[in-house]
Amino acid sequence: MPSCAALSDRNWYKAPLESLKDYEGLKIRFAGLGGKVIQKLGASVTMMPGGELFQALEKGTIDATEFSLPVIDQRLGFDKVVKFNLFPGWHQPFTAQYMLVNKGIWDGLGDDSKALVRNVCMASVVKGLAESEFLEGAVIAGFKEKGVTAQKLPREILEKLKAVTEEVLAEESANDADFKRVYESQQAFQDLYRVWEDLGYLPADM
Repeated sequence: MPSCAALSDRNWYKAPLESLKDYEGLKIRFAGLGGKVIQKLGASVTMMPGGELFQALEKGTIDATEFSLPVIDQRLGFDKVVKFNLFPGWHQPFTAQYMLVNKGIWDGLGDDSKALVRNVCMASVVKGLAESEFLEGAVIAGFKEKGVTAQKLPREILEKLKAVTEEVLAEESANDADFKRVYESQQAFQDLYRVWEDLGYLPADM
């Protein structure tokens, strides 16, 4: 089936994360596998819809949240109630949003209609990626005058998050054959892509 996609989300905190101990007892809205990871580090993880997050942050129901990109998060007003926007979105390098079509109906479509749906979804992905890359820098640059600190998570924290993520993925793979199949496929692609990535691009610090 065709799919449409958007970029990953970043995290908002009332106080900066300076060490792994800062996860202990942290009340945070977090989704999916990433939530399982930071639970292992002592965070109290909850899920709630985006429309409730501003009020939850304002009232102290939660101390932090992940949701979307800065351009979306500012529209929800997160920068008015919490002042630390931490990067990168380690838990969600990419978000794929799927358009589900009943298989019986899909099989009944002509090749031209199927091609139209696929091309519209592909165009949506490309436009979303390009527009987001264009917008985010200006939004983040504007946070400073609002008293918001945008910064990267410390390397120590990122390395621990990576290690615990691998633990969680191994646990999920052991309990779900479909998950294991997909995860192993992704890992195989990542290994092959790294051959190109290491040769084809300038180092990140250049």
